[in-house]
Amino acid sequence: MPSYTAPVADMMFLLRDVLDAPGALAQLPAHAETDLVMIESILDEAGKFCAEKLHPLNRSGDEEGSRLVDGVVHTPKGFAEAYAAFRDGGWTGLSASSEFGGQGLPRAVQILVDEMLSGANLSFGLFPGLTRGACEAIEAHADEHLKSTYLPRMISGEWTGAMALTEGNAGSDLGLLKATAAPREDGSYSVTGSKIFISSGEHDMAENIIHLVLARLPDAPPGTKGISLFLCPKFLVNEDGSLGARNTLSVGALEHKMGIHAQPTCVMNYDGCQGWLVGQPHRGLAAMFTMMNAERLFVGVQGLGVADASYQTAAAYAKERLQGRASGASGTAPIIAHPDVRRMLLTMLSTIEAGRALVLFTALEMDKETSHPDAATRAEAAGLVALLTPVIKAALTDFGFEAAVLGQQVLGGHGYIREWGQEQHVRDARITQIYEGTNGIQAQDLVVRKLDHDGGAPLRRFLGLIRDTLAATSDRGELATERDALSEALGHLDGVTARLGGALSEADERNAAAVDYLRLFSLVAYGWLWLRIADAALRVGDITTTGRRKLATARFFATRMLPQSQSLARQIAAGAAPLMAPEASWF
Repeated sequence: MPSYTAPVADMMFLLRDVLDAPGALAQLPAHAETDLVMIESILDEAGKFCAEKLHPLNRSGDEEGSRLVDGVVHTPKGFAEAYAAFRDGGWTGLSASSEFGGQGLPRAVQILVDEMLSGANLSFGLFPGLTRGACEAIEAHADEHLKSTYLPRMISGEWTGAMALTEGNAGSDLGLLKATAAPREDGSYSVTGSKIFISSGEHDMAENIIHLVLARLPDAPPGTKGISLFLCPKFLVNEDGSLGARNTLSVGALEHKMGIHAQPTCVMNYDGCQGWLVGQPHRGLAAMFTMMNAERLFVGVQGLGVADASYQTAAAYAKERLQGRASGASGTAPIIAHPDVRRMLLTMLSTIEAGRALVLFTALEMDKETSHPDAATRAEAAGLVALLTPVIKAALTDFGFEAAVLGQQVLGGHGYIREWGQEQHVRDARITQIYEGTNGIQAQDLVVRKLDHDGGAPLRRFLGLIRDTLAATSDRGELATERDALSEALGHLDGVTARLGGALSEADERNAAAVDYLRLFSLVAYGWLWLRIADAALRVGDITTTGRRKLATARFFATRMLPQSQSLARQIAAGAAPLMAPEASWF
């Protein structure tokens, strides 16, 4: 039967031996006292909580689901108690600002705990994850009164958060939204409208839920330039901080979904609901993107966590399940002996570990962006984070879903049966490719906006880091295969990137190339990180089982995954014509 074990040793290897987290954090006054001993202790405890408290609720929560009864949402049995334990353990404020009661730990620690939460129980992990994103938007854009009123109770976990963007007629095109906000005499606003797909919009796990709602003021210009952001609490807050009257917002329905059944995804109605402006009028989209960008990274980590959970079940099953005969052996063998099973497991493992490395690299850059004393370093880090955010969201969730499907396939018929958990991983992982901006939109963001950001400086810097690693490992004959494969793939990426800035610069051409380009970009990024991982394994000296495992996985990625770069480059070169030639009526 499935179980979950947090991959703390692999996480620490990346932090210690590959990414030099101690050196990176030592440059940041806010995190100079955070050492690897502290980080490992935190990760060990988080892993125990996820394995012992949250994973046992994953299947039962999926089967029971959240329920709407007389306007009240009831989460599955055990969820409220688990959240209370999570809150009381101080897990809700790991990376939050110490000014408002958080622990102020590095983003890398938070991201690794998020991975554990997602692997153990994705539906549960959304509650604190969404709250953290709301806190970041409030801290960055709200006035001091709103911050002092709401942030301490949200960071402590007493109150949770939700973001309300989507409407029935306005999904990714938020310029179409119709919710309105009318000024009140006391300086607040009356917010009216309906929103759909609101995760954690209503539940029984916290005494107050703070909604960040996009709406239009009466004098708003059309389109995205006329959107404002409002803070609307479920219960109004009195001057002394106590809860007052129920605000006029309510849940109209729960969505019936393919997966994440334990997470209440709500239709929310705001009927003259009292709210307060966050940030400047008509600049709500910029404020909301503080939360959305944080959530996009979080969603990428969700894909990573589910993939690792699926891998753990598949690997354990493959070593125990007897079927067929191994080559050159007599008698029945465990299926791990069969090449195709190994192909599936290595595909999963190679994308999981490289994805974890990429998101950790980005997390360290995020800490530089906010905490480094040098302004130029902060600006460079911000550029890298902006470049990699759509890549992480799309690549980690695409590879994560593919890994979940492979994990199901390893189990064969048992993978289709609920008790093994693999079919739930497939259903749960699927949403990560859709929400917080579909992966197609992430690809367009990368190609249309991020490649040319700041004159292309972040892209040049990132590709420069890859070339630096190729040069630094040039004397390691043991890594020639990995280095040559990465160099060839980088050449394909360079060629396609140049064409996107020239002959393929028209909108249709860029959009037609976008999904394939993001896949190509992510494969090169993963290949770069596998070269660094393999180099680190060799540098450790005495090659342990862990080191040999990582070298073997790096070789697999170089020889079985990176060659996809050639076909992707050829697909992109075909341009938009094969896509746009058929008449719309032919479909």
